[in-house]
Amino acid sequence: VQLQAFGGGLVQAGGSLGLSCAASGNIFSIGTMGWYRQAPGKQRELVATVSSGGSTNYADSVKGRFTISRDKGKNTVYLQMNSLKTEDTAVYYCNARTLITNDWGQGTLVTVSS
Repeated sequence: VQLQAFGGGLVQAGGSLGLSCAASGNIFSIGTMGWYRQAPGKQRELVATVSSGGSTNYADSVKGRFTISRDKGKNTVYLQMNSLKTEDTAVYYCNARTLITNDWGQGTLVTVSS
């Protein structure tokens, strides 16, 4: 599965930003899709995931502020980020899992200024 992320950029604290990620290739095998992020000097961490059935899971740090959604018809997963904080600054990576693979997009930088 190939993944291409869109969105990201610079936003002030308290603002909003949306990310999208389009999947191509062996899309029919995709199960869970999600977003992860990696801040400078830190390990990559889960942000949110959405299963093929629509069940969602969020990191505690983003609950109530971020919303993940998925459009199966467009093979796209979205992340709407509201009430952004400076600590949300990171490279955000799209992820798609199949039974045998764990694929990553190229990453998109989100910078939240104070």
